[in-house]
Amino acid sequence: MRGCLPRRIWIMAERFQNFIDGKWVDAANGTTFDDINPANKTDILGSFPRSDHRDVDRAVEAAKAHFPKWRRVPAPRRAEILFRTGEILVRRKEELAQLMTREMGKVLKESRGDVQEAIDMVYYIAGEGRRLWGETTPSELPDKFAMTVRVPLGVVGAITPWNFPLAIPMWKLAPALVAGNTVVFKPAEDTPLMGVRLVEILLEAGLPPGVVNLVHGFGEEAGAPLVRHPDVALISFTGSSEVGREVAIACAAEHKRVSLEMGGKNPILVMEDADLDLAVDGTIWGGFGTSGQRCTASSRILVHKKVMKEFADRLVTKAQGLRLGDGLSPSTDVGPVINETQLKRIHGYTKIGLKEGAKLLCGGEIYREGECKKGFFYSPTVFADVTPKMRISQEEIFGPTVAVLPVASLDEAIEVANASRYGLSSAIYTRDINKAFRAIEMLGAGITYVNASTIGAEVHLPFGGIRQTGNGHREGGRQVMDVFTEWKTVYIDYSGKLQRAQIDVS
Repeated sequence: MRGCLPRRIWIMAERFQNFIDGKWVDAANGTTFDDINPANKTDILGSFPRSDHRDVDRAVEAAKAHFPKWRRVPAPRRAEILFRTGEILVRRKEELAQLMTREMGKVLKESRGDVQEAIDMVYYIAGEGRRLWGETTPSELPDKFAMTVRVPLGVVGAITPWNFPLAIPMWKLAPALVAGNTVVFKPAEDTPLMGVRLVEILLEAGLPPGVVNLVHGFGEEAGAPLVRHPDVALISFTGSSEVGREVAIACAAEHKRVSLEMGGKNPILVMEDADLDLAVDGTIWGGFGTSGQRCTASSRILVHKKVMKEFADRLVTKAQGLRLGDGLSPSTDVGPVINETQLKRIHGYTKIGLKEGAKLLCGGEIYREGECKKGFFYSPTVFADVTPKMRISQEEIFGPTVAVLPVASLDEAIEVANASRYGLSSAIYTRDINKAFRAIEMLGAGITYVNASTIGAEVHLPFGGIRQTGNGHREGGRQVMDVFTEWKTVYIDYSGKLQRAQIDVS
């Protein structure tokens, strides 16, 4: 493993605020927390309000007050604001990408991709302002017209993670806003600065004050009050399955709509006829991109026994050649993990894998060479001789760790792949079209790739999973509007007389 390059020096961090009812304000309790660069924990990007229920209450009250006026803005006009948002993001793409890498660690090319995904989403959803796709249908009675229209829900609570700190918020805020909802936005406490920048850009694009309100803070102190607030119509949450379960329970008590996008334990199936170089490249990208900190990360590699040794040898060679370091350095392949807690968690799973009898082929250590000793770095890790019931094969690690499992057939690979509580993404490498379509049909996942890794979602297609990955809703695509709108059925009777459905039909 090659070492880190020296880091650049940053100036003293500033103090940031919540944005509530069109004003930048401190937390009611006056307390703050620091935003730390995971590549260099001595680099503080800023201090942010450590909000509690009082700040959430103010933000929800503001969003509720501005909802009646915002919903009456024609959808095409709301969409124009989103389109201008996209134009600003395009102009500031490089600046935002550099800041993102400094704030959460992933390499610069990935941060640029994150910003680009936000651009793609906001442009795509802006187009929905000219559609929003209601339906017309015949009535069973004469002189009667029937149709459906979409209406906004009200106040939306958007709770977002740190691994895609611009793209995922845009996946939520753009459809919420174009549909006519107002928003209370709580970004992850590890990436609050990207939340500030997003709100600033929306305001620059012309979003009226109070339509989006920004509340910083931690889950129990700020997220939980937002979830429980009776005036919030929808919670859109992306995060762990464990926290998502608590969110779902709280929303159920209030009969509140909830959209959950949670964890994954995503398999890649490598068949005996696969292009092994391509499969290895896909595993490296899927397993170690964003330091493995993606819900779509390729964490289980199910390899046919006939090509197991050759595949494992090629995988280890490439993994050992990856360079750890500051994501802003052009020579870095893998950046830090997000914080010390996650670093210890990942290393804990290495110990678990060894105790369970898995064979460590490479990595498996906290990396503290050179300048990397200032951050939270973990060596890309590959386990072999993994069995399906091992914890490293079943539990989401959310770090640069892949488990390689041997299989004797496609049917066995599908069986092992589906033996998981998750079901987000999946992939198969094969030259056999019959195997490809069999996998498409039988893999229990919301997404399946053929001859590509488990990551790489496109905004115009629905995104989400099954089982403990989600609760049936989808983000992205036209389907996302089903989350952020309510259907209303409309009947217009122009017969001039009483007509009784199901009765006056003969």
